[in-house]
Amino acid sequence: VQLVESGGGSVQPGGSLRLSCAASGFTFRSAAMRWYRQAPGKERELVAVIGSAGGYTNYADSVKGRFTISRDNAKNTVYLQMNSLKPEDTAVYYCSAFDTYWGQGTQVTVSS
Repeated sequence: VQLVESGGGSVQPGGSLRLSCAASGFTFRSAAMRWYRQAPGKERELVAVIGSAGGYTNYADSVKGRFTISRDNAKNTVYLQMNSLKPEDTAVYYCSAFDTYWGQGTQVTVSS
């Protein structure tokens, strides 16, 4: 199993980023996928989850209305569109399959 995140970077407050997670080594279309984040000194936090077909999504209260999780099962990829970013969104973002497999993470920094 391999999960490879990309799309992180540094943005100003109010900006946007789109994270991608390319998956391989398992039946992607059968798996719910999750995005987590971990800020320095804090525990890992579940940000968003999407069902295997994409019809079910759920979000942490802290990102509702600003972040959107989506997936393309033809490309074995899950996305996290992040809008109206705030400094408190600064963290390393990870995608996960089965809460067992994890990517290496991608850094998101929101600062003026």
